[in-house]
Parts: sequence; structure tokens; C-alpha cells
Amino acid sequence: MELRHLRYFVAVAEERHFGRAAARLHMAQPPLSQQIRQLEGELGLELLRRTTRRVELTAAGEAYLVRARQIIRAVSSAAGEAQRVAAGLQGRLVIGCVGSATYSLLPQLVRTLREELPDIEVAVQGEMLAPDQARALVDGRIDLGLLRPPVDDDSLQVEVLRADRLIVAVPDGHRLAARRRVRLKELADEDFVIHAGGGRSVMHDTVLARCRAAGFEPRVRHEVAETSTLVTFVAAGLGIAVVPAPVAELMVPGVAYRALSGQATVELAAATRAGDEAPHLQRALAVLAGLVQ
Repeated sequence: MELRHLRYFVAVAEERHFGRAAARLHMAQPPLSQQIRQLEGELGLELLRRTTRRVELTAAGEAYLVRARQIIRAVSSAAGEAQRVAAGLQGRLVIGCVGSATYSLLPQLVRTLREELPDIEVAVQGEMLAPDQARALVDGRIDLGLLRPPVDDDSLQVEVLRADRLIVAVPDGHRLAARRRVRLKELADEDFVIHAGGGRSVMHDTVLARCRAAGFEPRVRHEVAETSTLVTFVAAGLGIAVVPAPVAELMVPGVAYRALSGQATVELAAATRAGDEAPHLQRALAVLAGLVQ
């Protein structure tokens, strides 16, 4: 039995006439009749009752018609789905994201993906530090990482998207809150809230390096894993924090954000598995590139 036998049978069953069915199928009537007889012979039962004027379905033919239609629809649906997947219009994409991008780039990216690629299922894991994202990419738990380089793993491909300026977050009412711009060395006597160390956060090493370059060792009072927790600690008056500018999108009451003098920046990059040519991932990367431009 082949799929064409089902299509032939459905055409005859719906037209109730071999001649009309043959015309619909763009074939001659004798071969069509022969194919239907072959189908009935293979099944060992009569599907159609033929008269001189029309064709009627037997009870078995009525039941077989229901199933044949379902099979044909399923095959057509499978072909369409495969074509959409191959074109990158359908699939599942899991995105990991550092905290600062969670509040700025990520919402716009997800909205745009849903608008332009509605058949791609998007899942998000926010507030992921860069090393955690790198491991998740290697393990296949995420497909795209929005992280802070560097990433020391040759199995991953990293493309820098933009450079975010560093700013300082201070408690409302802090002496520096009245200033428009702050020099980093003016933070030498402040308590710091900082991202987790021990190789867990790029921002931890970045802030320490910047402070040391400004001539002082920061007095770290609290280390946290999540950017939202860091800002909350600042709002509680537990210290100040040096953060990427997009963190200011997280409007936590009690926190003031001020510019830092100089050109200090930290990069944001897109990371994927090297050689991952999944069509839906490539489309998502094109959308991402358009947004950051």
C-alpha cells in the first residue's frame, strides 16, 4: 500500500464517481479503477459498491475514509512542519541572559521574536552569570546566551553585540546622589555590593580591576549572584555598586544611578555553540543583530 492509494480512494469516495474522480486526479479512469481494486485486494474487503450510475461506500469504506483522510492530513501537516523548521520559522529556542540585559535587551528581543517568528517557542532563563551560561550552552540546556565576555571555551562562538557604559548605583539620599557625574576614585571609602566572585561573574573581576586602576582596593561588604538582589541591597543602604548602564532600567525605589567619569565600559555578547547552524537560531540571531544596531 502506498499513500497514492489512499488519495485515489478518498477522491472516489468523495466524488462517488470514477470518472469525476479520475478527472480530479488528472489521470485516466481504467488505471484508477485498477488501483482501487488493488487496495481492496490488499485489505481483503470491499470498500466501494459500484453500480452503473454511481459508487457507494460500504460500512467498511465509510470507516476507512475517516482514517484515510486523517493520514493524508497528517502527512501534509508533517511536510509543512518540516518545511517551516528547515526555513527557521518553527522550533524551540532557550535563551540565557545576564541580569543587566534581562532588564533592557531581553524584553525587546522576546517581543520581536514573537511578532516576527510566532511559531518559534521562546523560553528564557534570566539572571544567569556568564560561566553558568557557558556551561548551559555546552550541556545543551540553552541555545543562546546573552553574557559578558570573555568566554574561555573553544566549543562556543561569541559575538560582541555592544559595549555598555559603567555607572554607579547609590542609595537615595547618599552624598553622591546629588551629583550628575562621579569619579571612580571618589568611591574609595564606600562599602561595595558586588557580583559574586570566585570566577562566577565577569562583573566581579571588572569592578575590582577598575577600582585598582583608580588606585584603591574596594571594600566589599556583600557579594550577590543576581543583579536584582544587588540593586535591592543598594536601596537598603548596604553599600554602593558599579553596574552596567542598562541596570538603570530596573527601577527600584531608593536607588539613584549616576554616570561615572571616563570611558569605562563592559561588553555584552551573544554566545552559541560553535557550528550550531539551526535555522531558527540563525533567524533569532538576525533579529538580535537588528535590535542592537
